[in-house]
Amino acid sequence: MKAIRCKAYGPPSSLILEEMESLHPKANEVVVQVKACGINYPDTLIIQGLYQFKPELPFTPGSDFAGVIKSVGSGVKHLAIGDAIFGFVTFGALAEEVVVPANACFQKPGKMDFSIAASFMIAYGTSYHALKDRAKLQEGETLLVLGASGGVGLAAVELGKLMGAKVIAAASTDEKLALCREYGADLTINYSKEDLKLAIKELTNGTGVDVVYDPVGGDYSEAAFRGIAWAGRYLVVGFAAGNIPKIPLNLPLLKGASLVGVFWGTFAMKNPKGNMQNAMTLLKWQEEGKLKPHIHKVYELKDTSKALQAMLDREVMGKLVVKI
Repeated sequence: MKAIRCKAYGPPSSLILEEMESLHPKANEVVVQVKACGINYPDTLIIQGLYQFKPELPFTPGSDFAGVIKSVGSGVKHLAIGDAIFGFVTFGALAEEVVVPANACFQKPGKMDFSIAASFMIAYGTSYHALKDRAKLQEGETLLVLGASGGVGLAAVELGKLMGAKVIAAASTDEKLALCREYGADLTINYSKEDLKLAIKELTNGTGVDVVYDPVGGDYSEAAFRGIAWAGRYLVVGFAAGNIPKIPLNLPLLKGASLVGVFWGTFAMKNPKGNMQNAMTLLKWQEEGKLKPHIHKVYELKDTSKALQAMLDREVMGKLVVKI
């Protein structure tokens, strides 16, 4: 089988497409014939050695996948060869085959195509866990989403609106903000042109936002925190800007606000029952037409490095997919 291989930490251009031996499952695992793999920002970090987990070199990147089960290990009762599934792994999915723990797989609804399935779990799983479990977002509250046109950001806009919040989307271009409005944003901020703190104050009549969803980090984090309301919740989701901000701790004190970490992958492992309940809710909404991942572009496996570079260059709105 063919796989994208990272043999030394570096930029996307250093990845190679390589022939490998077919994979075999161990107990409680399945081997999936991958049909599509969604690209996520952590994929750009893991190949540079900048992610929380550093796989032993060489390795195959890729997390969000959809495909058909090729073989089943001992102990697996709820899945069978030929089942169409989707799910997530820490790495390994940018290949024709991937080994997956059986408890990290979900049955793919018949009407959901493989590209949509491969764009679903990490973006919506992260954002729903963040808004529901960590922020406990309430109907009528105001939600600010930074990096709102990206994969997890757009999912947060869509889910926030579905959960009854007033949603303010913040992004760097008018084109990106137009997409956010299509996905339910009530108000928008172009933070490449506007002062973020002042814009938040104006849009909320001085009261601030109840919840900030921040997958970006960088220079806008402190300004966003300064725009938070009393007893607000600041969701730390990721650092797509590249640098980890330092927030003065007098700010949460003065605002009675909370800094709340969001690490969906660990939540899914430590609380599989809660994650499954969230997944069932998300799948129900998707089948009802309430959640619609935006596919920005589809690539072939041999062009994976181009997809990852586009992600690094911040050219992407919604999701990128590699079809296999």
